[in-house]
Amino acid sequence: MPSTVHQQPAAPATAAPPPFVLWREVLVSYAAPAVMAGIGGFATGQTELKIAAVSTIAGTSALVAALVGARHRRRPPGSWAERGPRPLLALAFGLGAAALALAVGLAGAQWLPRIPALADSPWPGRLRFDLPVSAAIAGTAITWRWRGSLPRRRRAR
Repeated sequence: MPSTVHQQPAAPATAAPPPFVLWREVLVSYAAPAVMAGIGGFATGQTELKIAAVSTIAGTSALVAALVGARHRRRPPGSWAERGPRPLLALAFGLGAAALALAVGLAGAQWLPRIPALADSPWPGRLRFDLPVSAAIAGTAITWRWRGSLPRRRRAR
């Protein structure tokens, strides 16, 4: 006689979030903006954008990702960054990175043209825009991904 009792399938186990692997995050933080800005440079025929794509844009993004990611990895369990709202945390780190990069970009745009080899180059002038935008995106993305890699129990209040 067939059984009339139907067993409910077990609820799927919640998968652990993917681990935060810093070298992969830095690699993606370099490659993604380099490819996207490079495509823009090729599509518009702007040589300086092609060069900036693999230097100031992608380089800034990778550097900020490495610095912010390394800082997040050293945080003790239960720190304020693990407890606060994820969007607010990502916004704060993105804006902080942008502010620091803007200061560096403004200083570089002011001082680098004084070097004879760079006097006629448009590259130093790009620093005021390339550095803060790249830093903001990288700081926000790395913070968002780091926070998402934490187990839910560590994120609970």
